[in-house]
Amino acid sequence: MYILFETASGYSLFQKMELEQIGVEEDTVQEAMADKKSFSKVCAFKAFLPFSTAEIAVEQCNAIADGEATEMLMNFLDQNLPKFKSISKAKFQLGVQEPELGRVLGEKFPVVMNDAVREMCRGVRTFMESMVKELTLTDADAARLGLAHSFSRNKMQLDPNRQDKPIINSIALLDGLDKNINTFAMRVKEWYAWHFPELTKITTDNVVYCKVAMCIQIRDSFDEDTKKAELVEASGSEEVAAEILKAMKMSMGQDVTELDWKNMERWATQVIKLSNMRDALTTYLQNKLAVVSPNLTTLIGERVAARLISHAGSLTNLAKFPSSTVQILGAEKALFRALKTKSNTPKYGLIFHSTFIGRAAQKNKGRISRYVANKASLCARIDCFTEQQTKIFGEKMKDQVEERLRFLTEGVAPRRNIDVMKEAMAEVAAAQPASEKKEKKEKKEKKDKKKKKRKAEEIEEEAAPAEVAAPAEKKAKKEKKSKKSKNKDAEDE
Repeated sequence: MYILFETASGYSLFQKMELEQIGVEEDTVQEAMADKKSFSKVCAFKAFLPFSTAEIAVEQCNAIADGEATEMLMNFLDQNLPKFKSISKAKFQLGVQEPELGRVLGEKFPVVMNDAVREMCRGVRTFMESMVKELTLTDADAARLGLAHSFSRNKMQLDPNRQDKPIINSIALLDGLDKNINTFAMRVKEWYAWHFPELTKITTDNVVYCKVAMCIQIRDSFDEDTKKAELVEASGSEEVAAEILKAMKMSMGQDVTELDWKNMERWATQVIKLSNMRDALTTYLQNKLAVVSPNLTTLIGERVAARLISHAGSLTNLAKFPSSTVQILGAEKALFRALKTKSNTPKYGLIFHSTFIGRAAQKNKGRISRYVANKASLCARIDCFTEQQTKIFGEKMKDQVEERLRFLTEGVAPRRNIDVMKEAMAEVAAAQPASEKKEKKEKKEKKDKKKKKRKAEEIEEEAAPAEVAAPAEKKAKKEKKSKKSKNKDAEDE
């Protein structure tokens, strides 16, 4: 048996010296692991192929992780393993630790993957530097560290979660911005209301209020002829602007000094700037969510989807949660308080902000929250683990929630889930590019060929012992016949 061992420095091949089968629990292996001399009797160094550059090391490491046998590895094995005509007639076995790589190599070499191989690899890992003369401990550590950094950097660029970390930061920033805008706008309103109290009732929006205040400034110095168009733009409509002008003429507010107005202007400007920042960040968040979780966003909206991902820690974590956890995500304190006091547990957490629960009747809120959580959990899993990004599933599930709401209010029976999912799968297949369809078809054909090949090999292996046994049986029959004839001759004599 030969053992293939992959390291950050290169590929290495070891030969198992003892012929008997070594199991994981056997004392002999454990004793051999403890000492270098005893392990060298069990396993001997055969060949080593170093990686010349860090780029080659990362490339080979990625190939192993993906379960692919590179040309470099195949050449190394061809040069150092004994020659054979066919896999069934080979007089050796190749022990491989990685299952996916083993399946690929199994097409060309007699590969074995079991506990004995894994135990041998553990011993090789322990005594690797002392067994391979071309490799020193310092070089091995440096190669290991460099490959770890490069491999991690490469994996971060191809993040399977599709960069859900920016979403977590964005929603946290949005919450902070909303809080600051509300605080500053409240102070500006209270401050400016001393000068123009009627404006508070005319414009309720914080940002519009600040824009109008910046346009009017001090009432007595406002020029209606030159600034009317600016006031209409700030207030959003001519009717509101006319109402403001009317209120300005008979306002009950007090006079303010220029210094007071400068301070009010500074904070009103801050509110407008922060509002612009919030708008830009909201657009960024929508674009990110369209890439990371299109189905979840389509189902429950950008803010709720972002809050769920943020609260779970990542999209992968959210996908792992059952729907019962998604339903009360964000209401942990209320849940544990209810469990402690043995009172009713909460029916919803962050998903309460979804429009579906707000539209449901009070008696149906628990039911619809459970249904929405179920669909949200499915959407999160589709977004996290699917290769092709699409929002078709989210749209179909949103229609299902609408049907469920109609069923709870009007009694109209909704469609079956299996029928809706079949429709969604058909639409996804129709929307798939022709190149991707071709690739999937080729992959399927390759898998079918591999299965057929494996079945044929299994049939050959089963038939081989029978073929070997056949001549032995014939020989035994001949011997028996000859004995009978001899006995007969003896009797005749």
